[in-house]
Amino acid sequence: MKNKKLLGNILLTLTAIIWGSAFVAQRVGMESIEPITFTAARMALAAAAVGLVALLSGRRARRDPLARGAEEERAVRRSSVIGGICCGCFLTAASIFQQMGVVYTTAGKAGFITAMYMLLVPILHFLLFKRKNTWLVWFAVLVGVVGMYLLCVTESFRLTYGDTLVCICALLFSGHILCCDHFARTGDPIRISAIQFVTGAVISAVLAFLTEAPSWDKLVSAAIPILYCGLLSGGLGYTLQIVAQRYTDPTIASLLMSLESVFAVLAGALLLHERLSPRELAGCIVMFAAIILVQIPLPDKKTEND
Repeated sequence: MKNKKLLGNILLTLTAIIWGSAFVAQRVGMESIEPITFTAARMALAAAAVGLVALLSGRRARRDPLARGAEEERAVRRSSVIGGICCGCFLTAASIFQQMGVVYTTAGKAGFITAMYMLLVPILHFLLFKRKNTWLVWFAVLVGVVGMYLLCVTESFRLTYGDTLVCICALLFSGHILCCDHFARTGDPIRISAIQFVTGAVISAVLAFLTEAPSWDKLVSAAIPILYCGLLSGGLGYTLQIVAQRYTDPTIASLLMSLESVFAVLAGALLLHERLSPRELAGCIVMFAAIILVQIPLPDKKTEND
């Protein structure tokens, strides 16, 4: 059991490294291709990769003697399709705003601002579903606001254009998390993941042809960043997450995946020679502290009294 937990933790750390360094690939890709076209290409590759995993998983499930009955399978399939489309809409919108944002900000800052979804999810849970949060969550949100101020707000008390786009991306990723959480209970997570990428590929491809000028030459020139973001960050990253979370504690999983923002800064510094000012670096540290705080579970009062 301990070996499986260790394996799960290693896989999640690898996932965080892949996702964090993907911000560098996104920045490099913008040198030769438009953001929505880039998003469409990476979504298509991720759809192919995760679709293959879903197909293999489905075949294995059908050979299982404890497989679902016909009626239960129809219900799961229906929930997976609806959930995949809904999640795909959120994922597409979030990815497009993120991709446009990295054009105007650094990979490191984009990674930390995107990670703000971990602070926004409990707020949206409270506003939309009246789910109460602990005092530690609200304290973490307050700390996160301070971190965001240090990281993004200029001397004129304004967010830069790129940072604003990535902030919108973080809000949309929060909606994506809530959508996944809802449909994963009644659908098949791997099918949902595959369908969301198919949905994202279709939507972003249509938008790209309407608003940009996609061409084969542009795709070829950005081939390496697209392959990295599509196959490694999208296909392999999401698959590793699904596999690894079977073997480790959800809180530990969230903490390890939050390292994505740290690896984004490191990758930006090592590969793109990006440098953060002392104030921005302080903002990163404060925001990372908030991300950690929001995931620390407090003991239940009833359990304490018992």
